[in-house]
Amino acid sequence: MGIIERKQKEKQEMRQRILNGARKVFLQNGYQQTSMRNIASEISYSAGMIYFHFKDKGEIFQHLHKEGFALLLKQFRVLDSVKDPFERLKALGMVFIEFAQENRDYYNLMFLVEEPIKNSEDSGFQIAKEAIKHIHDLVIECQNAGRFKDMDTEYLTFMILSVTHGICALFCKDRTVSFENKTNKELMENGYASFVALLEKG
Repeated sequence: MGIIERKQKEKQEMRQRILNGARKVFLQNGYQQTSMRNIASEISYSAGMIYFHFKDKGEIFQHLHKEGFALLLKQFRVLDSVKDPFERLKALGMVFIEFAQENRDYYNLMFLVEEPIKNSEDSGFQIAKEAIKHIHDLVIECQNAGRFKDMDTEYLTFMILSVTHGICALFCKDRTVSFENKTNKELMENGYASFVALLEKG
């Protein structure tokens, strides 16, 4: 490996270390109470080193936000080979739930850590819109195939997203403890199955 390649590799490794540390700090402190100094302390480096890679905490947060949604979209697209749009829609909800189970930190940052949106044109915001559009377009496919004919596309998409996100948010924030006789897995998967049973009647 040449000098240029090695330096590039070291730079990428450092950026990833910053992102990993920042993810932990954002989740512990929230967006408002996180600072570049907090992040630097987490990874035992100077704040100056962090600024060398990122201009501010907003850029770091947006990078993590974009990274999480890119991973979610990648998992959504695994279902593209499923021909029946309704079967794809049902499976997509489970992919969403499994993503939250397997990537709890990402899910919290993507949906549950509040950050003031300064620019709706930033890449993180746009990729989030792309993920929602993916669900919206799939609902349209279902309608074109004869399902949900009398339902408003926007309202139905919002309902599906809200129910699925609600299941994931309750899990990520440990709000499932009220259901003492059921495990998280049972609540999430069987709860979603109950929702699907309602959709099948539509």
